[in-house]
Order: sequence, then C-alpha cells, then structure tokens
Amino acid sequence: MIFISAGFDAHREDDMARMNLVEADYTWVTEQIKAIAGKYAHKRIVSALEGGYALHALGRSAAAHIKVLCGL
Repeated sequence: MIFISAGFDAHREDDMARMNLVEADYTWVTEQIKAIAGKYAHKRIVSALEGGYALHALGRSAAAHIKVLCGL
C-alpha cells in the first residue's frame, strides 16, 4: 500500500515552498504514483491532504490529484 501525504504548498501561487509547480505537475506525479501502486501495491493508495495555503491553487491541485486517483 502506498500512503501519500498530499501537500500542495509547492504550487507557484503558494509562497511556502517556491517550487513553482502547477496542476499539471500534480497530475503527472499522481499518475506516476498510481502506476507504481498498480505494479507493486495491488493498486492500493491512501492519500491524505497535508498542506497548501493558497486556497484557489489548493483546490485546483487537489481536484487534479483526485481526478487521477479516480481515473477521470
């Protein structure tokens, strides 16, 4: 089982981490994790919201993450 501490404070609109990620980056990372879970963890993933302080960016990033997890 893969456990994800889903923090979105690395978004470019969030001044916490200053990594300049965007929603597409979170989508890509989630796709990679989902592929690894499919191969090594019988598709089992637990994701818990951990951080993100720019609320609009947090909402969009979390939605992108959840869409991948749900296969949408």
